[in-house]
Amino acid sequence: MKINTAEFVISNSEVSKCPKDPLPEYAFIGRSNVGKSSLINMLTNHKSLAKTSSKPGKTQLINHFKINNNWFLVDLPGYGYAKVSKKSKEVFQQFVTDYFEKREQLVCAFVLIDIRLEAQKIDLEFFTYLGVTEVPFCIIFTKADKVGKTRIHSHIEAYRKQVLASGWEEMPQHFITSATESTGKEELLSFIDEINQEMFKNDSF
Repeated sequence: MKINTAEFVISNSEVSKCPKDPLPEYAFIGRSNVGKSSLINMLTNHKSLAKTSSKPGKTQLINHFKINNNWFLVDLPGYGYAKVSKKSKEVFQQFVTDYFEKREQLVCAFVLIDIRLEAQKIDLEFFTYLGVTEVPFCIIFTKADKVGKTRIHSHIEAYRKQVLASGWEEMPQHFITSATESTGKEELLSFIDEINQEMFKNDSF
């Protein structure tokens, strides 16, 4: 898939105010500072479609971007971010869970993981939440350029063992990316394109 157009549509904190368009949506979420905005900008060929910041928790709303006029990329607030009040964090968590549990257009969630880190408890808990809620999801490992090509496999294998140890029967489908080097861009967009074509062919939307 080639992305020709990427248009910001709306930011909001209420699922009821999300776009009414009957188009498939792919949600991107992860812990703070995982490189989500940089990945979105790389995928869409835009330098600043999603706002990047060194300050964790920059994304604090549900952000919809219409891609090629036939699907939505949804940028969701990170979880586990610092420097927000407990009350604010509860609000963010509530509208994020509302999105996952009520948004019928959601096709797949992409959970971003920093490939350099071991599996974090909060990530594993979020996987479990998505599993219980029956939300299809994939893992996107970010910042692959930070570990070097020879160490990528060992990092993924270590992560897989931790995921299986937490109760999963198999490792969720995953992608290896680097926003700096555009690694994984073609694979990820092809995955989305294949799902879209299948859904439109079957009149799922």
